[in-house]
Amino acid sequence: MCGRFTQASDSEIIVRVFDLPKKPELAPRYNIAPTQDVAAVRAADGGRDLVHLHWGLIPSWAKERAMGARMINARAETLAEKPVFRSAFRARRCLIVADGFYEWQKLGTRKQPHFIGFRDGRPFGFAGLWERWQGEGSEQVESCTIVTTEANELLAPIHDRMPVILDPDDFALWIDPGEKDTDRLAALLKPHPPGPLQAYPVSLLVNSPANDTSACRERLR
Repeated sequence: MCGRFTQASDSEIIVRVFDLPKKPELAPRYNIAPTQDVAAVRAADGGRDLVHLHWGLIPSWAKERAMGARMINARAETLAEKPVFRSAFRARRCLIVADGFYEWQKLGTRKQPHFIGFRDGRPFGFAGLWERWQGEGSEQVESCTIVTTEANELLAPIHDRMPVILDPDDFALWIDPGEKDTDRLAALLKPHPPGPLQAYPVSLLVNSPANDTSACRERLR
């Protein structure tokens, strides 16, 4: 699964990686948690747009907003089957902007957090789905979930799942709202090769969402 991640890259780099029409105003974040707003890239008027979405997908038919807290991740293997994700998989896909994420390794009775990201620190896009929801008498909410797959060789000793990190060459296909071939889309949802990635233990500081500083992802010594 993916329950915490980071996005602290310079906006100029994000513009280049995601081919955005303008520089976004993004503050560095080192401990993004479920139910917070996250930066995401969607197709818009023949181009791309960066928006902010509630992390925790709320399907359009949900009776209450709180349902989203249980939908922070979506398993790649069942996207086309589960009613909560099926419609978004066909028509509402996005890129969640990130430059690292955390996973917790079970060590006896305790859990050790690890930070995972590219060795060169580059930002990347998680495969995401998004939805619009409006409850009775409430404002419209746009929300998202992060797609996960089985862990690669680097992550497997830490956790059995990992978020799908898409290749930049696949960004256009993934966010194309006109692409309805779910088999073709599902082929993109595979574990990222471990070579360019690194994983290392970090302090328990990251356990609390209240802590949002660069110290959260510093290597534990």
